[in-house]
Amino acid sequence: MPIHFSKEERLFTLTTKNTRYVFGVSKERYLVHHFYGSKRESFDLYKPCCYSFSPYKQEFGNTWSPDVFPQEYSFFGSGDFRTAALKLKGADGTGVTDFSYVSHRYLQGRKEIEGLPFASADGEKTLEIKLSDRVTGCELFLYYTVFYEEDVISRYMLLRNRGNAPVKLEKCMSFTLDLPGLDYDMVSLYGAHYDERHLQRTPLHYGMQSIYSRRGASSHQFNPFFALCDKKATETKGKVYGFNFVYSGSFLDEVEVDQTEHTRVQVGLGEENFGYTLLPGEEFASPEAILTFSDKGFGQMTRSLHDFTRNRILPKEAVQKPHPVVLNTWEACYFNIDEDKLVEFAKESAKAGFDMLVMDDGWFGKRNNDRAGLGDWQANPEKFKNGLKAFAEKVKEAGISFGIWVEPEMVNPDSDLYRAHPEWCLRVPQREPLVSREQLVLDMSNPTVVEFLKESFLETFRGVPIDYFKWDMNRHLCHIGSSALPADRQDEVPFRYMKGVYELLQWFKDQFPQAIIETCSGGGGRYDLGMMHYGFQIWTSDNTNPYSRLWMQRGSLIAYPAATMSCHVSNPGENLRSLDFRYKVAVGGMLGYELNILRMSEAIKAEMSREVGEYKSFEHLMRLGDYYSLVSPFEEDYAAYYYTDKARKEFLLSVVEKGQTVSRPTKPLKIREAKSDKTYVDLLTGSKYDGAELRAGLILALTGEKDTASLLHLVEE
Repeated sequence: MPIHFSKEERLFTLTTKNTRYVFGVSKERYLVHHFYGSKRESFDLYKPCCYSFSPYKQEFGNTWSPDVFPQEYSFFGSGDFRTAALKLKGADGTGVTDFSYVSHRYLQGRKEIEGLPFASADGEKTLEIKLSDRVTGCELFLYYTVFYEEDVISRYMLLRNRGNAPVKLEKCMSFTLDLPGLDYDMVSLYGAHYDERHLQRTPLHYGMQSIYSRRGASSHQFNPFFALCDKKATETKGKVYGFNFVYSGSFLDEVEVDQTEHTRVQVGLGEENFGYTLLPGEEFASPEAILTFSDKGFGQMTRSLHDFTRNRILPKEAVQKPHPVVLNTWEACYFNIDEDKLVEFAKESAKAGFDMLVMDDGWFGKRNNDRAGLGDWQANPEKFKNGLKAFAEKVKEAGISFGIWVEPEMVNPDSDLYRAHPEWCLRVPQREPLVSREQLVLDMSNPTVVEFLKESFLETFRGVPIDYFKWDMNRHLCHIGSSALPADRQDEVPFRYMKGVYELLQWFKDQFPQAIIETCSGGGGRYDLGMMHYGFQIWTSDNTNPYSRLWMQRGSLIAYPAATMSCHVSNPGENLRSLDFRYKVAVGGMLGYELNILRMSEAIKAEMSREVGEYKSFEHLMRLGDYYSLVSPFEEDYAAYYYTDKARKEFLLSVVEKGQTVSRPTKPLKIREAKSDKTYVDLLTGSKYDGAELRAGLILALTGEKDTASLLHLVEE
């Protein structure tokens, strides 16, 4: 059974295919964590102890202190001096709480988290633990959903105010996990706009380490994913714990090493940019957090997270059917949208084998540059003389689907919307609002704003044959204040903002069910499980330089499947690489192009058409297959990886050189999942390989030249 409770030992055991998670109820009615790791590993139950200066309740004696025992969920002010998961200020103003176990029950499936994205759990089991605090009258519910096949456990909390007075949440983390020892490295993803998701590995130390965002978005700077691992853990060996957060706003990931050499892990909303008041009878649910464990290195952790995201987070249609290969107009047109020109784009794109033409920014309002028009979501009549519907129908008649760019959360000061409703922006009274990228932020915490946007988009897009929305968000949140909330509830705005964004995203899905959504935030500024719940894929980065993308794609793939990663061939600045090289880097994810097809020679068009056709022959491997990293570009001067189907009958091997100066052979590229007794043919060259040879490792010669990449599409004979 995935969830088992021993009445005699008062122990809960959560079991997945390869892991076990154990916690119990102490005689003092506190939740105590005992173990999280491999099924094969033995463990000892925690034995109560107390350190000097550790507080304790006299009724329990000095052998039991909340300051040192491994807690299943931690509270502020009750004798645990480590970082707390929950800080709740009641009528006494102190913030002290003391939640103890009341009961538990099992749920078939799961309890949905109202207004937030969450993992689907058809057929799975969920454990609900009920705790209470007698002084505030609050009830705390901890939820554990076991995803057996994916080796994942999800956790979140729900607080219900059963007292007679308001309470205020000041910190809310989705879980606490107290692990034994401190001999871990922390692996995280850092970066910046145009340079997202670089891998960072640092040893833990006494005290606190954290990654976070205070930007109102999960951010380019840090990603919510992180891992803890053995010092010697590699791609194929060692223990690795992986953590992630199903949320797209500000977040806090905390790792603290304490005096007892234990490591506390917490993921949640943090203290900055967060507060929430609950009146009597009201409740608050945290976003969902994801936990997984591997004793076979990072590779197994990665594949567990990939399976989980595909099976439980992404819309089903994003996995079940091929993603369209799009031609995006941005780099060809920028704001200079010309109806006749784009119809010619559509015709040429269809001939080249593309599935969709995506019209980017510049089609609405007085949007001739980035300083005007955002918020005025009506098609520009000068650019579309017969209306948007007639234009989209011409695109469809050319034999290609139609997609369109939107940025619903933003507004330009130079717009009709802002002139009519300046109070609909995030702003602080008596302070001049700060612009970024010539934009202000609409107050998505205000239901009136969200409803207005629904009406605007419905009026503009009614009857238009749209099959794809590119949803952008091009600045972060500051001067956060809302005219729709009183002064004492302004700290609720960031969380309410994200719920407003999610509401509008869900409305788009419901209103335009035929259309898929690609999300974007200046590229990869909201590359997270929350956005993936609503969209097919995410624009990986505004930087499409193939060398830069090697790092970004490897960093992204440690936690997120290739099905989420939008990878385009474009003209990335001065250091233009060959079309073939750009293509062979981009096929690491979901392929698209941003080129002026009307300016291409027939030879280049033919090459691009060949690439599109070739990609479609193995697209299913990136969308559905397992990912194996052989050589990381963070560690070597080349990159190598492969994808394989679940049956291990088909492989796509990629080797990309970063332009080293001395040619030399690669290290053996071992495709360990190949079958020793089978022969595999490379569909791209016709060459044949024995399975035993693939398992032992291919030795490919590096040329020492720039712009060199190799693909092998191996299929079992």
